[in-house]
Amino acid sequence: MSVMPIAAHRTHPAAVAAFLIAASGAATILGAYYFQYVLHYAPCELCLDERIPYYVGIPLAVVIALAGLFRAPRSLLVGGLGLLIVVFVISAALGAYHSGVEWKFWPGPAHCSGVIQNFGNAGSLLEQMNQTKLVPCDAAAWRLFGISLAGYNVLISLALVAIAWWGIRGAKTKD
Repeated sequence: MSVMPIAAHRTHPAAVAAFLIAASGAATILGAYYFQYVLHYAPCELCLDERIPYYVGIPLAVVIALAGLFRAPRSLLVGGLGLLIVVFVISAALGAYHSGVEWKFWPGPAHCSGVIQNFGNAGSLLEQMNQTKLVPCDAAAWRLFGISLAGYNVLISLALVAIAWWGIRGAKTKD
């Protein structure tokens, strides 16, 4: 198997789409780490859950991009990009759920949303304090233009879905 010439890389939409998804996904995760470790915004449990699709999607996108560069069959590239669509639709759904929790459209998980209603007896108070998460899922730690990080995850995930769809359409017509 020979690698495509460099000029062909730019004209191979499936590989380009997969590279864009991998790079954008990596930038998104690096942004999350920046907020966590540099700006000291501790992530809640739902924030951590929203990262999982990126942990799956980034390496998958790299594999698809490399497969495109090594002229893998079109059906493999289209299937891989289709799988990326599923991964990032799930990511968008997780972000939309978390955004809804932050806006109080629906309740979030009981263990990371709301306040403790019943402290019970003094013995269980210490146990509850040890099990309580300090970062609530129902309070946005940061917003820009009224959109929280969970909301931006929805937008980024949908953009990645659109890029994968573009790659599929291009792979079907150009290869």
